[in-house]
Amino acid sequence: MTFAVALQMDPIEHVDISADSTFAIALEGQARGHKLFHYLPQNLTLDRGRLIARGQNLELRRNAGDFYTLGPEKILDLSSMDVILMRQDPPFDMAYITATHLLEHLHPKTLVVNDPVSVRNAPEKLFVTQFPDLMPPTLITSDHISVTKFRSEYSDIVIKPLFGNGGAGVFHVSPNDENLSTLIEMFTVTWKEPMMVQQYLPAVRSGDKRILLIDGKAAGAINRVPPLGEARANMHAGARAEPTELTDREQEICDTIGPSLKSQGLIFVGIDVIGGYLTEINVTSPTGLQEYERFTGISLSARIWESIEAKRT
Repeated sequence: MTFAVALQMDPIEHVDISADSTFAIALEGQARGHKLFHYLPQNLTLDRGRLIARGQNLELRRNAGDFYTLGPEKILDLSSMDVILMRQDPPFDMAYITATHLLEHLHPKTLVVNDPVSVRNAPEKLFVTQFPDLMPPTLITSDHISVTKFRSEYSDIVIKPLFGNGGAGVFHVSPNDENLSTLIEMFTVTWKEPMMVQQYLPAVRSGDKRILLIDGKAAGAINRVPPLGEARANMHAGARAEPTELTDREQEICDTIGPSLKSQGLIFVGIDVIGGYLTEINVTSPTGLQEYERFTGISLSARIWESIEAKRT
């Protein structure tokens, strides 16, 4: 069966075709005969109860420098789509939240991946707090005294913005670092939301494991090793991807959270695990597909489409 598939994503011309997970998913969908339509989140319009988008038909190819063709711009009634892939990158701000409200008008008659209600209710650094036994010691607060006490207890900590992404704004505050008060002031001035404070996990130097789950089941993983002198293991911060396998503890984490992911319609999810601790659950636009597929030759993009197709037939 051929589906009409809309891609709600960032500008196609900015995509890195060697690393972008959305590109891999879309290319696999096209190979399976599905027709692609591309639009930007800001081009969504709810017009008297009808959700439309200004965008273009899209064709893809794995050819660096010439990897896409866009058709003439048109207005599309999104209720005519079989599937919408909500794949724009964070930040998870009010614009992102508004997009989930708009897409809620279509789902589940038009299948939105991931379920927009669940995406809205599961910001990565907050959703993970539903599983406190799997996490390192964690504080979410704007209170200076609470952060200071937490640092006194755990000595070595990490501070990060609650709705950040790609490792931006993440600070490792070592026991002798004198900048804690300044960092707290910066966070409370820069962001209205509370900050997340966690015990620093030295195991991050050996890697932050990105585990990919499809329909609540662990499907594969890569290890992201930070460069020398860097505490962040994000690919955007220069981390190196390595092949890896799941430990018994990591499989236990997946088995624990998997039923919740599946029940909430979170078809494709990426979790971050450091030293056996769950640190984030990424439901917006998880990355890591292409690295895993290069290491193993196994197409998780195909498995994602198998799940989507099963839900539409």
